[in-house]
Amino acid sequence: MQNKRKKTGFPENFLWGGATAATQCEGAWNVDGKGETILDHCTAGDREHPRLVTENIDSRYFYPTHTGCREYERYEEDIALYAEMGFRTYRTSINWARIYPNGDDKEPNRAGIEHYRKLFEECRKYGIEPTVTMTHYDIPWNLCVKYGGWANPKLIEFFLRYARTLFTEYKGLVKRWLTFNEINFGTVTYGEIVTSGIIPASGNLYIDDPDVTSEELSRRFQALHHEFVASAKAVTLAHEIDPENQMGCMMCGFLYYPLTSRPEDAAAAQKDMNIWNYYCMDVMCKGKYPYWAPRFWEEKGITLHITDEDLEILKKGTVDLITFSYYKSDCSSAEAAKDLGKGTNFGLPNPRLKKTQWGWGIDPSGLRYLLNEFYSRYEKPMMIVENGQGEYNEIGEDGKIHDQGHIEYLREHIRAMKKALEDGVDLIGYTTWSAIDIVAASTGEMKKRYGFIYVDADDEGNGTYDRFRKDSFYWYKRVIESNGEDLGDDERGE
Repeated sequence: MQNKRKKTGFPENFLWGGATAATQCEGAWNVDGKGETILDHCTAGDREHPRLVTENIDSRYFYPTHTGCREYERYEEDIALYAEMGFRTYRTSINWARIYPNGDDKEPNRAGIEHYRKLFEECRKYGIEPTVTMTHYDIPWNLCVKYGGWANPKLIEFFLRYARTLFTEYKGLVKRWLTFNEINFGTVTYGEIVTSGIIPASGNLYIDDPDVTSEELSRRFQALHHEFVASAKAVTLAHEIDPENQMGCMMCGFLYYPLTSRPEDAAAAQKDMNIWNYYCMDVMCKGKYPYWAPRFWEEKGITLHITDEDLEILKKGTVDLITFSYYKSDCSSAEAAKDLGKGTNFGLPNPRLKKTQWGWGIDPSGLRYLLNEFYSRYEKPMMIVENGQGEYNEIGEDGKIHDQGHIEYLREHIRAMKKALEDGVDLIGYTTWSAIDIVAASTGEMKKRYGFIYVDADDEGNGTYDRFRKDSFYWYKRVIESNGEDLGDDERGE
């Protein structure tokens, strides 16, 4: 038998595009019947000051998601700009509280349904396929305060009602759905409120608690289990309503290298990859918990309620494709005792890597490594649905935005993707983070800019919110037109 290598380069139908999230770009937080979400209660922060969660909307604070980049009223303008770049897909999300304002409502909010219908129809007008995340850090606030977030199994019922509405209302408009954004990022680590809906008593958006109790850990991992069951049920439901639906998980792609050549560090890196990636991915892609999970639960004192029916649901509702974000890599060290909630903040920095302006290690080769890791383990089609670097941008004296660092970051990661395709990885699409400047989820800053399009707004919500094409806008347009062949060194715009 003669082995034939695949053609080099990107497939003709490769899905180039960009990504946003409703809570970070829409604004219009309390109009047209929309309810409050978790992020609507999160104040602005920065690298030195964490965002706070306030029980009530407090006039002393600025809440950046209330404004976003005002996509809600400017979506037609934005989609036209994406079409000008040549987007083949636009990864966005639906705000759960815009469809079901309280989460437990019996009937959906028609104004919210019609808004997204118009948005998806606008995409289709330009030949742009929507790739839609069903919940992207937007759990209705009522589900947090009334039910305790995903720690309560009743949220499975509410999510399935929401899912049925989406699959029915947007049948034919949306065929690619992602259930939970970065499901592994928060719940499995620090019990992050935006993922689990569990409101922290500390008031901090992120909890870094090395002394977390086994009772609290059990609550967080039980919440995660409920999300798994809800996702699996949604996958089955989506296929029943429209067999053409493609359902994906969405993971935060964590990559850990051993800090040194010591065998103990290699073991620490393996453990971190297991906990941060494969604990969730095995359940959603294989339909079962990884073999090492029982020992992990025992070591951490985690007690879970998992029924035989749950296990059958997970087995039946595996996803069709894997989507993930990738921004950076980190290192693991046995000496640092880096593990769940041990205070090293997602790993140790790699001393050999250059850093972004926010201190994240830049590692394009790591993307190829991770693509091969995931594909060898699951052999499912994959999309990279977030990749980029936040940086400071200014309008120059010439009236242009010269974001050369942004271009270089994306160029090298696209080259790594091309090598992964040559390795044989089934990579079907790439949506950068983000399509346009939006509010950063981690800090609430506007100045942490990821987009191809500059939005005239500051961290306090001041500005015209007018849109301006950056140099990267024209560069990415050439990339898409050439299907990834033109990655030239000319970073200047037109």
